[in-house]
Amino acid sequence: MIEGYRPPNVTFRTRVRDESIGGDNPYRWEDVHSTDLFKGKRIVLFSLPGAFTPTCDTYQLPEFEEKYDRIRNCDVDEIYCVSVNDAFVMNAWAKSQDLQNVKVIPDGSGNFTRYMGMLIGKNHLGFGNRSWRYMCVINDGAVEKWWQEPGINNNGDDNDPYGETKPENCCSYLERK
Repeated sequence: MIEGYRPPNVTFRTRVRDESIGGDNPYRWEDVHSTDLFKGKRIVLFSLPGAFTPTCDTYQLPEFEEKYDRIRNCDVDEIYCVSVNDAFVMNAWAKSQDLQNVKVIPDGSGNFTRYMGMLIGKNHLGFGNRSWRYMCVINDGAVEKWWQEPGINNNGDDNDPYGETKPENCCSYLERK
């Protein structure tokens, strides 16, 4: 991905809490458009292979939550985590992680990830299509800075690298700007 690229406009199907619904499951469907998330804002977006998976669950998402204030203090409006998982899974994952700050985005169909050029096959693990690990700063709808893990492939011969997309690398970049 090159700096200046404008991510695609896709619709994310989300589930949001709505107390007016009542009952044990007070959630409703809400469409969120990617351009609405990015327009007029400077955001950090990171993507990972899947909710509840070892590296994503133990390191990547918790590390971004931990560094939330540090990142936001660098003229960043929001931090989003996108994954090729549905809204039910992403909401359950956010709850299990006790997220207070990082917002999760369900890309259940993988359309956003596909248009970003990051949709890969993880069939060797039984996952189907997932996202390759990447991270970017998007400024008013355009990629300002891009990181991705080395070795992107569709045959599953990677060791799920996690180095380039650590939040510390994002912090170092943002603090120099």
